[in-house]
Amino acid sequence: MELTGIFVPMITPFDAAGEVAYPALERLAEEVLAAGATGLVALGTTGEPSALRPEEQQGVLTTLSRLGAPLISAISFPGADALVSLVPPFVRPGPDGVVAHFTALAAASDVPLVVYHVPARTGQALDAATLRRLAAIDGVIGIKYATGALDADMISLLADPPPGFAILGGDDLYLSPLLALGAAGGITASAHVATDRFAALATAWRTGDVPAARALGHALAPLSAALFAEPNPTVIKAVLHAQGRIPTPSVRLPLLPAAPASLTTALRFAG
Repeated sequence: MELTGIFVPMITPFDAAGEVAYPALERLAEEVLAAGATGLVALGTTGEPSALRPEEQQGVLTTLSRLGAPLISAISFPGADALVSLVPPFVRPGPDGVVAHFTALAAASDVPLVVYHVPARTGQALDAATLRRLAAIDGVIGIKYATGALDADMISLLADPPPGFAILGGDDLYLSPLLALGAAGGITASAHVATDRFAALATAWRTGDVPAARALGHALAPLSAALFAEPNPTVIKAVLHAQGRIPTPSVRLPLLPAAPASLTTALRFAG
């Protein structure tokens, strides 16, 4: 599986009765793919997986897998092309423990793995040397890098990227700078909105069209900031509902709907 371009981690839309709106999910996925997204991510944080019943999780996976697009899943599923797996949260096992964990996961998995590195959620920092050890594991094909900064470890990794290991931006606000440094693409929740421009951004950096890439990056950064002004995916859902693309802006507890002011700001940048 080639991890290049923009992968959209899909929201889970709900209908007026509070149930998963599978037809709306399918339409939304078709829209982002038609607009230039490389593939989809199922049941990542953006999809509120912990708030879904097991049968709803399976329904989401079935709905997205039948579209035939490259699919990364956060839950093992026969129709997925790769599995994204979080660095072990809360326990902070240290670099050796993280490497051992992914070595065991990769050995047991039928599909390749994408490491999800988000220290603000896991409490586990990883330096560039550890990331290179992860990249060397057979069956690990990439990383969703979401440290919330353009840090020295990322710069070191991108200066000499491991072969066959895709580095994907995981913090939407920093997507353009990471692409400029050589990242292969992004797992980008903001690309539910203005998908074509996010896809064009990835293409422009990859092909060396620096003026276009800079202009797009500068335009899309405030959109991402507005979409993440409240806990993800509350503002994204509010925008999609306002655009008539999903039946309600509803989220499930512990999330609360986005404030009207956040919606107004995001719509101003959505174009």
